[in-house]
Amino acid sequence: MKIVESVDASGTLADYAAQIGAGPVIVTSQGRPVAALVAIENADLETVTLSTNAQFIELIERSRTSMRNGGTISSEDMRKKFG
Repeated sequence: MKIVESVDASGTLADYAAQIGAGPVIVTSQGRPVAALVAIENADLETVTLSTNAQFIELIERSRTSMRNGGTISSEDMRKKFG
């Protein structure tokens, strides 16, 4: 892992991205982490984009809560309802 203070970050983004094979590159501001460059494995652009979308995450959480509370519909009932 590499830690870089934002005011000292003089390399290009490509330079830092090339270093993530050795672990995340953490950018700090006054010693506090503000950003991280991490390797992404087994994910496409859509997956990464949705995983950081607050509205999508809220939708998934509502669906999980509904499912835990018995608010599910069988695939057979769904076919009947929507043809």
